Amino acid sequence: MPYRRSLTLSALFLCCLAAAAKDKKKLQLPVDVLQAHTAWVIVDPGAGVDVTDPNANRIARADVENALAKWGRLMPVTDPSQADLIIVIRKGNGKLVQPTIGGTPINAPPPVIAQRTDTGVTASGRAGPPLETSDPHPEMEVSTPDDTFAVYRGDPNHITEQNPLNSPPVWRYTRKDALEPPGVPAVDAFRKAINDSEKALAGP
Repeated sequence: MPYRRSLTLSALFLCCLAAAAKDKKKLQLPVDVLQAHTAWVIVDPGAGVDVTDPNANRIARADVENALAKWGRLMPVTDPSQADLIIVIRKGNGKLVQPTIGGTPINAPPPVIAQRTDTGVTASGRAGPPLETSDPHPEMEVSTPDDTFAVYRGDPNHITEQNPLNSPPVWRYTRKDALEPPGVPAVDAFRKAINDSEKALAGP
């Protein structure tokens, strides 16, 4: 009987741990992220330009910005000093290793950028601070073959001088075609993570 009672207590303890872990898992995002209103979307600074699809990352960035604007919770901004969150995207092409062109101003504001609309891809101007670059050069890039969508805390109040991207992301989503329009699954997944976190905070 003592042995059976011990097993019962152990089972109850494990159930409590599992329930606590489940509740903790629901609370995926911290409160300051839930209170964010603006987001700066950029291409991963470490990404090179795909020689077979040079505009892939720029178009993916425009698709994410459009999806955020349609959602309405986070307003895309082009000035990092106004960003509560920084969303770093990277378009995958199914390859772990690929030739790219490095040292290009992939996040600098070019004269025009490609944007996808309901009627096709158009070009428009873009404002924002220039970023440091080196001379363009060929390189072999090793990265995930899937699309990546990573969310970092911004620093609109200039609390720290550190680069926000040097901190771990508060949320990350990696999946094949995660940045594909018109739905942009990564934005939908982030929206669900926010909804689940708010429900967990509100309690039963």
